Amino acid sequence: MQDRLGRDADRLADAMPPLLVAAERVAQTVSQGVHGRRRVGEGESFWQFRRYQPGDPATAIDWRQSAKRLPTYVRQNEWEAAQSVWLWRDGSPSMQYQSHLSDTTKADRATLLLLALSSLLLSGGERIAFLGLDKPPGSSRRQIEDWCLSVDNDLLEDHHSLPPAAALPRYAQVVLIGDFLTRLDEVSEYLRGFAAAGVGGHLLQIMDPAEHRLPWRGLMIFAGSEDEGEIAVGRTESIQDAYARRIDERIADLRQLARSAGWSHAVHHTDQSPQTALLALYQAISGGAA
Repeated sequence: MQDRLGRDADRLADAMPPLLVAAERVAQTVSQGVHGRRRVGEGESFWQFRRYQPGDPATAIDWRQSAKRLPTYVRQNEWEAAQSVWLWRDGSPSMQYQSHLSDTTKADRATLLLLALSSLLLSGGERIAFLGLDKPPGSSRRQIEDWCLSVDNDLLEDHHSLPPAAALPRYAQVVLIGDFLTRLDEVSEYLRGFAAAGVGGHLLQIMDPAEHRLPWRGLMIFAGSEDEGEIAVGRTESIQDAYARRIDERIADLRQLARSAGWSHAVHHTDQSPQTALLALYQAISGGAA
């Protein structure tokens, strides 16, 4: 048993160190700009006073504090219960794309952000789990190690553009990181299922900059990464504007699908800083961003 665990650890060390090290570095950089995850809730620790608003229960009024000031004030406590966040990143063939405008594939950037977000959430006292990995949420870094080993052993790479359906507890949060190039009706159906179960979530759409603006001229042959065939375009510059409009429309449609389900949506290009995307995603999970 010990020998097998040692071999698994060696495989993990061979396969994942560059991304793990980079992810920890990204997470540490972002953690310096995060001021904790304090938020109002049903905890016992005092957080702050704020002015009374219509609809606040009378039991929330702090009469001693209100007597000291003219307005009426309510007392807010800090939410103390750890949150469970389920994570997933797209492992389909289209994620292997990398143009000359970027120094990384979409898959590697998605993995980097997944690992960095996992580390950041654990540091913040949250529980994490991974869709497709049959393990309950936990607050140990062994969660990350198990995910890495499963990827290394090809146990999680089903190469679908959406994760497997899962029955999650109400009020859980889900983070999906991928290019979401699958049909929009499939995305809509998937999100509606989670929304009906009271599960919130966040879509982080990973794009190569070339996918967004088609930066070529002259004759180009475009080959699909998932057996879509090839298309030859004689003057690529002649379709750039129409192509950009179609891409922008698709992004807008995906954002609207997410909003309809009560989810957030953001786009991240692989030539951009991963720290910026990670901070925005962490704030969205914390309730600090829409």
